Amino acid sequence: MTSDDLMLASPSVREGTPPGILSRLYGTSSAVTRQLQMVLNAAARMVVDIGKYEHITPVLRDTLHWLPVTARIQFKIAALTFDCVRGTGPVYLKQVICPVSDLPRRSFRSAGRSDLFVSPANTSTGERSFSIAAPVVWNALPPDLRSPHNSCKQFRSKLKTYLFRQVYTA
Repeated sequence: MTSDDLMLASPSVREGTPPGILSRLYGTSSAVTRQLQMVLNAAARMVVDIGKYEHITPVLRDTLHWLPVTARIQFKIAALTFDCVRGTGPVYLKQVICPVSDLPRRSFRSAGRSDLFVSPANTSTGERSFSIAAPVVWNALPPDLRSPHNSCKQFRSKLKTYLFRQVYTA
């Protein structure tokens, strides 16, 4: 794949994570996310060339501007959901999310806030599916972030800033 192909590719291709992986990582156990975080920390240590016993959080936050694994999973799901809401996401994913405003014979206060309908799940695996993870992550975002007036670039920038502040401010 050339650099021109990479620029024209969808965001999930550019960033190296297939869309199906996102819902599998959402809601995983803390043991799994801890292991993934250790891999991310090791990569950061290699990039910045710091020792094994030096603190990594300031490097992730101040030097590299990387989100922790759990926030990165939320970022990827929210970005893919944004693409689906705007109609530019994969068709098979656009079909599984439903705006509350599109529900027939019901009137919800959340319809005016661009919320997505969260369908009930029967199993813990079902709770991790994209059809449930996407609306849960999307509905948790502030309304100004979910604005249809944001471009893709603006949305991603605002989303990263929002998650960055949530994670790194006490």
